[in-house]
Amino acid sequence: MQVTNLYTSVACNRTTECADWGPGGLIAYGACNAVAVLDPRYNGNSAKILFTLVEHTKRVNTVKWLDEYQLISGADDGNAVLWQLDDLGAEKRLLLKGHESGVNAVDGVRRPTGVWLLATAAADNSIKVWQMQPNNDISCLQTIQLAGGFCFSLRLKLLPKSEQVFLAFSSDDETVSLYAEQLEVANSETSASRFELVHKLSGHEDWVRALDFVYDGDDMLLASGSQDNFIRLWRIAPRSEQQVCENRMDILDFSAADSGEIRVEEKIVQVGKQSWYAVSLESVLYGHEGWIYGVHWHKNADEELRLLSASIDKTVIVWAPTEEGVWLEQVRVGEVGGNSMGFFGGKFAHDGRSIMAHSYQGGFHIWNQSEEPQQQQLWTPNVIVGGHYGQVRDLAWEHEGAYLMTVSADQTTRLHAPWLQANKSTTWHELARPQVHGYDMQTLALLSRYKFASGAEEKIVRTFQAPANFIENFRHISGLQQDAAGDALLDSLPKGASVPSLGLSNKAVYKVETESEKNSTAKNEYPDNYFVPITLQTPPQEETLMQNTLWPELQKLYGHGYELYALAATPDGQLLASTCRASNAEHAQIIIWNTANWKQLQKLSGHQLTVTQLRFSPDARYLLSVSRDRRWSLYERQQIEEPLSNYALVANSDKSNGVHTRIIWSCDWSHDGKYFATSSRDGKVVAWTKSEQATEQSAATSSLNGWQAAGTLELKNESITAISFAQRCLDEQAQIYLLALGTESGIIKIYQFTHGKWQLRCDLNKDSAHHLTVKRLQFRPGQLQLQLASCGEDHLVRIYDIKQT
Repeated sequence: MQVTNLYTSVACNRTTECADWGPGGLIAYGACNAVAVLDPRYNGNSAKILFTLVEHTKRVNTVKWLDEYQLISGADDGNAVLWQLDDLGAEKRLLLKGHESGVNAVDGVRRPTGVWLLATAAADNSIKVWQMQPNNDISCLQTIQLAGGFCFSLRLKLLPKSEQVFLAFSSDDETVSLYAEQLEVANSETSASRFELVHKLSGHEDWVRALDFVYDGDDMLLASGSQDNFIRLWRIAPRSEQQVCENRMDILDFSAADSGEIRVEEKIVQVGKQSWYAVSLESVLYGHEGWIYGVHWHKNADEELRLLSASIDKTVIVWAPTEEGVWLEQVRVGEVGGNSMGFFGGKFAHDGRSIMAHSYQGGFHIWNQSEEPQQQQLWTPNVIVGGHYGQVRDLAWEHEGAYLMTVSADQTTRLHAPWLQANKSTTWHELARPQVHGYDMQTLALLSRYKFASGAEEKIVRTFQAPANFIENFRHISGLQQDAAGDALLDSLPKGASVPSLGLSNKAVYKVETESEKNSTAKNEYPDNYFVPITLQTPPQEETLMQNTLWPELQKLYGHGYELYALAATPDGQLLASTCRASNAEHAQIIIWNTANWKQLQKLSGHQLTVTQLRFSPDARYLLSVSRDRRWSLYERQQIEEPLSNYALVANSDKSNGVHTRIIWSCDWSHDGKYFATSSRDGKVVAWTKSEQATEQSAATSSLNGWQAAGTLELKNESITAISFAQRCLDEQAQIYLLALGTESGIIKIYQFTHGKWQLRCDLNKDSAHHLTVKRLQFRPGQLQLQLASCGEDHLVRIYDIKQT
């Protein structure tokens, strides 16, 4: 069985220098404990995450490309990893192990001899310098102790026309330290290098969070961006021995001062025995109104310099020098609205024609420079792939597979759908953020194509309906030819939704403002919450998703005593079942809601602790529930032909017949309703079916009431947290069912089940699947091609294509 990744969605970690744009055109960034590699030019005008790299065991803090096929990352696990890539992922992973705390800054430089010099800084108040030989042999050359200080950013750079290296790093004393490599002759055959402090650059009045070097002729420029909102440019220029002597004489000679001549103060530093460099302040740039978290140089083919700066003030600025050498703002982009907190970093593309920034919410923003010579100052947004920046706890496919919806601990609900383009392969993107909430999201259930219910860490079930603006854009982008559900609703729906200040409920917006109302009091007073209809030709950018894609709230459903935990809806959407966290039988009751009038139909008892998942059978005859009390319960509709008929408990497992000995995490029904499966912390998956041979007497004496285990699969030392049946049999004649299961360790396995026997068909490792607990799996309905969606605690949402081989 061949499994390929169709779509991966995950946000960038919210740390500085956590994303980098490589010379090969790919963006690498930290995504929970993994490194994601994104192609922002996929299909020419689209974007796609190509693969993820998993080696770290804690959050990745920083990522840096070394060349087209090598990158280095540092994480909270105290390790740095050097990745050597090919087209499919990591060919080699080299571990740089030695720090005692989280690594937060990395860099590397290659000598002309082919030897790499690498530097890593960590929260253990140290910087380590490493050497990697062409045969990949890595050794630690030096550890620089910061005497209780903390390094925020560091950069390595070869000195012009030299094999010696400069190390610059910023620390919490508001200075930038310059270390130069001093070669020490160890014996006649080998030489060892060591970095020594040659100068400290002072002038910033707050922590320096960003550094970057660039060559300027025979000189070097160092840019430093600080939390004091200023950028300082420092020039490092070579000096001859004669110039050094003249400089010293000038210092002693006060006649220059008497003549009123303005002199730039230079600090002469010695590197080795025969090299001197003058360090001076070149310029101070002020344009940001918030902390500066990223600076990045670019030099084009004509040797013209530009500097990119990214700030928490929600803007990215491109600076360029005038002919007189004065640095001025050339381009300013950003101004992201909504709840954004600005940018944590920014980079130029290798060709300098695009710029990228990653935001507080983990989203990417890319702007491309116009190719028209007359419009060089015009920068337009690029289509991008984003994702959740918290645990993704639940997902659900639209009933015909038109889109996938997910909810997360980052307090958002997101809608992922395909972008169909003529003569180009389909890519998936986030098309809407229907709910941006004040509580961590926990669960959701789709009631119809344009209606869903969600539960968060509050006692209320909230229901939402798509606005007209979303339906119009969704149809256009996903190429929907037939949409009867949308046709029936379109004229009566509100245009969009907005959130009032200090509110949690999305309010419907029916009226679109006229030209005379565009400067209304409401818009001026609440600019972040005001809805403006937008016609999309491409998937929306991050700022549009945050402000303009909310769905109006339909109803709040009250009845639970604690935070919501699980939801399920019948296939026709007429009934909704909900549960909450519980430590006794009263709160463990399942509430059934009538979605026509939002009234409670009944409460179902059957569990003692939290119900972890609910599933209606495909014909809605049964409702299945599994719980922390290690039992499953089955409820049957009393009048099969009546959709709103009450359900009654007809079967449940107990200690004597339940098979599972630990928490049951997940359950699902086969597409034909013949089987249901349960999975638990004890590593067991059990398929259950109604026994045709069961007598009335045997059924009456057992709580299973004729249901029996048809096949048990056990994985040693694993906790199986998610399962899902495929929407069809692999072979209808042979009754071969396909079942996917996800584990607490993050791997996904696909089994075929037939006549009580299990056979492993596919095994996805942590690079291909998840590196933390898999929370939900679900096969895509309504498709000839088998496709599986998964989500996990590692912030990842994935969709796989599955082909039989």
